[in-house]
Amino acid sequence: MEVLDLARWQFGITTVYHFLMVPLTIGLSVLVAGMQTAWVRTGDVRYYRMTRFWGKLLLVNFAMGVVTGIVQEFQFGMNWSEYSRFVGDVFGAPLAMEGLVAFFVESTFLGLWIFGWDRLPKRVHLACAWAFSLATVASAYFILAANSWMQHPVGAEFVDGRPTMTSIWAVLTNSTALAAIPHTVAGSFAVAAAFLVGIAAWHLWRKRHTEDEHRPVWRSSVKLGAWVGAVSFAVLLVTGDIQGKLMFEQQPMKMAAAEALCHTEQPGRFSIIAVGDVADADCESVKTFNVPALLSFLAHGDFETEVKGVDDLVVEYQERYGTHYPDDPALGELAGKPIDYVPSLPVTYWGFRIMIGFGALGAAIGMVTLWLTRRGRIPDSKWFPRMALAGIALPFIANSAGWIFTEMGRQPFVVVPNPSGVDGVWMFTATAVSDLTAGEVWTSLIALTLVYAVLAAVEVFLIARYVRGGVEGVLPDGAEPGGDDDSDDDALAFAY
Repeated sequence: MEVLDLARWQFGITTVYHFLMVPLTIGLSVLVAGMQTAWVRTGDVRYYRMTRFWGKLLLVNFAMGVVTGIVQEFQFGMNWSEYSRFVGDVFGAPLAMEGLVAFFVESTFLGLWIFGWDRLPKRVHLACAWAFSLATVASAYFILAANSWMQHPVGAEFVDGRPTMTSIWAVLTNSTALAAIPHTVAGSFAVAAAFLVGIAAWHLWRKRHTEDEHRPVWRSSVKLGAWVGAVSFAVLLVTGDIQGKLMFEQQPMKMAAAEALCHTEQPGRFSIIAVGDVADADCESVKTFNVPALLSFLAHGDFETEVKGVDDLVVEYQERYGTHYPDDPALGELAGKPIDYVPSLPVTYWGFRIMIGFGALGAAIGMVTLWLTRRGRIPDSKWFPRMALAGIALPFIANSAGWIFTEMGRQPFVVVPNPSGVDGVWMFTATAVSDLTAGEVWTSLIALTLVYAVLAAVEVFLIARYVRGGVEGVLPDGAEPGGDDDSDDDALAFAY
């Protein structure tokens, strides 16, 4: 394999792995802060137990997310140094803001929350929980602002062969970022919601024939998770529609690839499912089940807009950005070769549908679980906990499919040209890779994959251990909260 392919595989593996932890941390941190707020306001011990149990799982996931996230930024210097040289004046700013502002706030207040149970007044301790949870959202904002600049460069001018920032405000308020933020956060809540529903439903079923003092914890968790999941999916639909319209304007090739739309249509039909090889250049062998004019509505808000197909867009891209790569030995096998402007159609087509389908199915399982456990009911069948536990995976898969679609759909660009932006502010992925040997990248790829596999085993082991332990596993000696809200004596006599 070429260095480019290896570097892309490495970044893809580490990014998808890391992003399994990120949405759970974002969504669960806010929900845990909400649980603690309910406890402080009502004094109901049920909410305190929910805070401790789900908070423990949050901490395990956050720790693994930190470890795996550090590697991401190192790769910009390891495998993608040419990219870093090109975009560093712009791309580095939101990354630095994420590290210096958001991450330090997260770390500081998370530490206070962990060790402050028996040292801080309730309300101060609660403020730490909210500071940490909101900082995770802010961290996501800065990362998404950086990624969105790669998708839609703004706030820069082309000087001496590379982009130079002219407005950090334009970068942070990029229309692509403003659409991506609520979509990503809603996806994070969907992940956390399914996590609550699956684990809580399993606990309900496990002790369905015995007395369980913590049953209110699991019932409240199922209810919270189911409703959060339903609302999150509704928000995902709205924000996804906004992103689709921006994609039509900013990255028309990605929209065509998402539909495997080879030929321009007016109005554009939305493909529900395809039978055949969607990668077929002429699409003649593909049979699709379509909704007439729906793609035009998703693209522009009406049922008449023309949606350009892959064939016409390739011609436009060749006229604007060239037909062949530079004849540069650093490009390896691609030197002097024709540029393929078409992303992997099977990945973009099916990734888009997996994202929507699995997201919808995850929300549906949450609502079914809520219905089946209404009014004190607990189904006796073994399929009930299996369904709920399987539902945990669905939003994770949907999130990963969405990111894979987003990143691979912009190929062959690593920085996508802004159709109405500054000339020259774009970059081919093939020219962004470092001057390394295949052996060097193979070494880091294998090493990081093995390390991540070990970390995955550790996280699964720890999560499973604390899930099986239930509430008792996070309450040493059966300790419970007590005392007055405004004194240090009301905190617990132990810490994580």
